Amino acid sequence: MSVSLKAKIAEVFEEPGCDKNQGKSEKERKKGCTKQLNPGAAAGGCAFDGAKIALQPVVDVAHLVHGPIACEGNSWDNRHSASSGSQLYRTGFTTDINELDVIYGGEKRLFKSIREIIEKYDPPAVFVYQTCVTALVGDDIEAVCQRATEKFGKPIIPVNAPGFAGPKNLGNKLGAEALLDYVIGTVEPEFTTPYDINIIGEYNLVGELWQVKPLLDALGIRILSCISGDGRYNEVASAHRAKVNMMVCSKSMINIATKMEQRWGIPYVEGSFYGIGDMSDTLRQIATLLVKQGAPDDLLARTERLIAVEEARAWERIAHYKTRLTGKRALLITGGVKSWSVVAALQEAGIEIAGTSVKKSTKEDKEKIKEIMGDDAHMIDDMTPREMYNMLRDARADPTYAADVIRNSVAIIASHVRNHLPHARFIARERYGGVRRLRRAIKRELQLFADELAIDLAQFPVLDTWSVEDRQMFAGILVETMVHTVAELVDASDEEATQILALTERQMRLAVVGVIQWDPTRSHRPTAPTPDR
Repeated sequence: MSVSLKAKIAEVFEEPGCDKNQGKSEKERKKGCTKQLNPGAAAGGCAFDGAKIALQPVVDVAHLVHGPIACEGNSWDNRHSASSGSQLYRTGFTTDINELDVIYGGEKRLFKSIREIIEKYDPPAVFVYQTCVTALVGDDIEAVCQRATEKFGKPIIPVNAPGFAGPKNLGNKLGAEALLDYVIGTVEPEFTTPYDINIIGEYNLVGELWQVKPLLDALGIRILSCISGDGRYNEVASAHRAKVNMMVCSKSMINIATKMEQRWGIPYVEGSFYGIGDMSDTLRQIATLLVKQGAPDDLLARTERLIAVEEARAWERIAHYKTRLTGKRALLITGGVKSWSVVAALQEAGIEIAGTSVKKSTKEDKEKIKEIMGDDAHMIDDMTPREMYNMLRDARADPTYAADVIRNSVAIIASHVRNHLPHARFIARERYGGVRRLRRAIKRELQLFADELAIDLAQFPVLDTWSVEDRQMFAGILVETMVHTVAELVDASDEEATQILALTERQMRLAVVGVIQWDPTRSHRPTAPTPDR
């Protein structure tokens, strides 16, 4: 490990924004907050993976991985961050080093890759990620990036977070350090307002940021930069002119918030956009800090009015679901800020929380869990897949579970037909009326669907004692029922669709009743009657 990387890791472990961190000895502080991974625990992620997932949501940047192609393949778009503009971030760039590069060094190959990207795509910047192999052979990506910046006149940003440096959360922070060292503060925004904020640690997973932005827009609050979900390079580079930082996931990027406060005097607040109560509290905190930073006082009154309107609307819409969800139990396997923020959101819908994972949570996160769930809250540090399946299987023993599965499955079928009508019509028409090759292709896909369903059915009580052949047979019956329903819905009116879906639900309920009575050991052949003597 290079001297510069060791120094940067030591700097990351010195976290003034964490009271627990400041109370540790220097030796304990170097261990960090996350338990080191065991060999083979790939799901936990490495430092490279952490840096990549933290920065890849900057959508107009070319993200170049300097290392074997597998490093890029394993980390590509594994969080499904959405973009409202450029799709360049979804293009995987890698130097794909080989044995000769390991022997002779890969710096020339890296420089050529940067040049090729700039000539072909002309991005505003290129982020270059160090990996284990290239770090071990001594490739100096900082020097290559500096030379490329001078040569091409574009910022080429080194992200020095090789996998062996530590766990994923350390990689998140090392990625954040790259932004602090090379990006933030290098561009001035076209204009500023008293309502400018940065949102830090928000990755716009499946577009969740877009659910929050309309509320901020209604208050006149401008997101100057989101780090890093749906972010743009120039927006991130001008983030130092915001008035307030809103911290979403402190475990990943708290160092950005604390260092921006030190360098530019920008205060930060930690909040959550999950749940009605937490959303309202977060809006209040942002408004209060903005007023302290010089925004007009009327922002506070406007915030309260907006909260009153939106809370009433949200409670009205959730009431329909709450009647069906009240008393249901959920197990959360999340971690981090979601270990407590999602708890509050589900409780507002009437759902009871059986337990929540705290694998990636801070001490502050755990305290918030206790505030919401009580001191006897079931917090899970780690859970193997087998333990998780056993808990789910026990939950599925609830007699009401099958009814919920059937009802939800029928609703999903109806939604799919509405949203993909041409596809549904195509399957209904070509399954039996198409050319031979097309008929076989459709049959093969439906069989694959049935095979996957049969595997899932093995997790249900009773069905887990069946043979594989019997489960596949039952899965085929369910798939046939679904496909028939799709065909019936294609040209149905609203009234007809309601009747079709009700019939489908009854048919599937009947199938479940048959499951309970099914005895796979009995002969399927009818026994001939014995003649009277």
